[in-house]
Amino acid sequence: MIIAHLSDLHLDGDPRAEDRVAAVMAYLGGLAKPIDAVVVTGDIADHGAAAEYARAAELLKHPAPVLVCPGNHDVRAEFRMGLLGLPASDEPIDHAEEVDGVLFAMCDSTIPGRGAGFLADSSLEWLDDTLSGGDGPAFVAFHHPPVEVGVALVDAIRQSGEDRLAAVLGRHPRVKALLAGHVHTGASTTFAGVPLRIAPGVVSQSLLPIEPGADRGWDEGGPLDYERPPSLLLHVLHDDGRVTSHHRVVSR
Repeated sequence: MIIAHLSDLHLDGDPRAEDRVAAVMAYLGGLAKPIDAVVVTGDIADHGAAAEYARAAELLKHPAPVLVCPGNHDVRAEFRMGLLGLPASDEPIDHAEEVDGVLFAMCDSTIPGRGAGFLADSSLEWLDDTLSGGDGPAFVAFHHPPVEVGVALVDAIRQSGEDRLAAVLGRHPRVKALLAGHVHTGASTTFAGVPLRIAPGVVSQSLLPIEPGADRGWDEGGPLDYERPPSLLLHVLHDDGRVTSHHRVVSR
């Protein structure tokens, strides 16, 4: 199985963001072998407006299943209506889909009105129940990484309460990897003994503290690089359960 992993589209009605998403989707459409799923780990809209989700639904069309979860820039009610075709609600957006025998549990790590992340008790209960429904391979996706990654901008607003998530994962060895976004840079680490893959931002890339420009103020664009081209991860789920992740930059 090959999974395309995108994050942080930040569609805001401006052609710049739309062009970058379109370039990534065109890259996926031009692959010699079709991918099996597209996972988008949040911040799909920049302001959470209905028009932004309507445009996202158009841009993200693909023959493979497109699986989405919200980020801190998303708004639950509009996200539900615009991307999932569900009635408006402010409850956490937790949903799952099985693709060719592989379970994708898409979790809502957002706290409405805040940048930081947290999985509500109801979300963790849902995740525990969902993972208990079989023993095939599974991926768990959310926006906020549950560990620090060395980027101060997002480490300050990462997912907290992570010990509760670790306890759930400890009961379910079927989880092959965790998929996240939020950092705006491709990164790989582990959490609770499970591989954690963080997709780069489509809209921009964050700078590490050792890179020139990382100390810029927000009046200068902050520690984000808007000139680097969009990129994504391609995850390969092997027959033995290993996950290999490849970082791809998309020329425009």
